[in-house]
Amino acid sequence: MADAEDVRRLALALPDVEEIDCDGFDFRVGGHGFVWSYPERVPGKPRAIRTDVAVLYVGDEAEKQALLLGEPKTFFTAPGYGDWPVVLLRLGEVAAGRLAELVTDAWRMRSGRT
Repeated sequence: MADAEDVRRLALALPDVEEIDCDGFDFRVGGHGFVWSYPERVPGKPRAIRTDVAVLYVGDEAEKQALLLGEPKTFFTAPGYGDWPVVLLRLGEVAAGRLAELVTDAWRMRSGRT
């Protein structure tokens, strides 16, 4: 089971990563976000920053759909994210090793490094 501190540790271990000061976590490379905490919006309530859920850049629709369909307990989407190449990741459903792969892949796609 992973958590926000695992995300922070993994993201900051990658080159050229900038952490944006916020209520949760927000990591960017070259000005592009690759993993951040989920700002949940429930109608009629103020936005709530969820640090148990990460928004993770996946690069394209095919990868997004593969994760959503293949692992629905781990990955999901929400209104407002339909057209974005990102998935929402339940941190409590992912092992630290898998989280490292996901964060590193997101960083690679946003940094342009292979």
